[in-house]
Amino acid sequence: MTVATELRADVAVVGAGIVGLAFAWAAARRGRSVVLFDRTPTPQGASVRNFGMIWPIGQPPGESYERALRSRARWLELKDKAGVWAEECGSLHAVYRADEDAVLREFAELAPGLGVRCEYLTAADALGRFPALNPRELMGALHSPTELAVNPPAAVARLQHFLAEAHGVQLRLGVAVTGIEMPRVRTASGETWRADRAFVCSGTDFETLFPAEFTAAGIRRCKLQMMRTGPQPGGWRVGAHLAGGLTLCHYTSFEVCRTLPTVKARVAATMPDYVKYGIHVMASQNDRGEVVIGDSHEYDADMSPFDKPEIDALILDYLREMLDIPDPRIAARWHGVYAKHPTKAFVTAEPQPGCVIAVAPSSTGMTMSFGIADDWWEANP
Repeated sequence: MTVATELRADVAVVGAGIVGLAFAWAAARRGRSVVLFDRTPTPQGASVRNFGMIWPIGQPPGESYERALRSRARWLELKDKAGVWAEECGSLHAVYRADEDAVLREFAELAPGLGVRCEYLTAADALGRFPALNPRELMGALHSPTELAVNPPAAVARLQHFLAEAHGVQLRLGVAVTGIEMPRVRTASGETWRADRAFVCSGTDFETLFPAEFTAAGIRRCKLQMMRTGPQPGGWRVGAHLAGGLTLCHYTSFEVCRTLPTVKARVAATMPDYVKYGIHVMASQNDRGEVVIGDSHEYDADMSPFDKPEIDALILDYLREMLDIPDPRIAARWHGVYAKHPTKAFVTAEPQPGCVIAVAPSSTGMTMSFGIADDWWEANP
């Protein structure tokens, strides 16, 4: 009888989305041998169904904002070392109502003391620098230089193979992990790996491996709807990631503003469908010139496998208030599902000694994962 050989790696990572890639890269840079598993042969999850925004401006000032900037630096490192497209586009919050303008002015005044890099632009200044904006009733804008644009499907696929090429990470793509009993990791293909540490970075899919821990974690599933146009004619560019007044209500970074409750109250009273579906409207543009548009937030039992046309219509109606796209025809529509915790920005658990569940960056995976992984390894060398 032939006895199967037990394979060996210092670190096993389950899930080859952005969180798993971040933990694998952080381990490999520290000289560990790494094996990286994913049940699909090509990226398909939340890591490739997003805007491609590295978005420090959305993080609360202080530790989270600084961590986002460290992640940003890692993306620029990958631009040089791995050939990942990463554009230093910055971001723009453009507003068309007086109460929203008051929030931007207040935040810009507070920003230097908070350590946040941004500036308030008058309507004239904003249009001069970003002529793609809709000028009608534009009140002002907040510009931040720290945001990056990446193309998620291309970036995630490239990073998987960069880890193999540059760091010797062993890729097991299209191989599902069926059990972990540390120090052993077992797969559906019959392989058994022995590892000193294992990281489970598979989003809500970790429920399959650790159902009790999933229930105890209090994680929610969040569905978002998104769209994109085709490449825009004549090399037209938005010029920056674009957000609007609704986004001020979505990201906690603006909670420091005393003027924000006025905006939230008006939105709740006058835009009930936007509140119902958790819609805030943003747009990014990738290296192909396609404009990526979204998004919405539906949770748990409210989620359906079937997308709602009314959500797309609400998003596009709002976007037209901010942006005149030369060719607004929608070329693709999709939805993503990601793990979100009601209060925590990231969830970790250790169901077995040496096995760490690391999930739920709550829609900020592209922005925060590299910083989170670096911080974990610094604290747990």
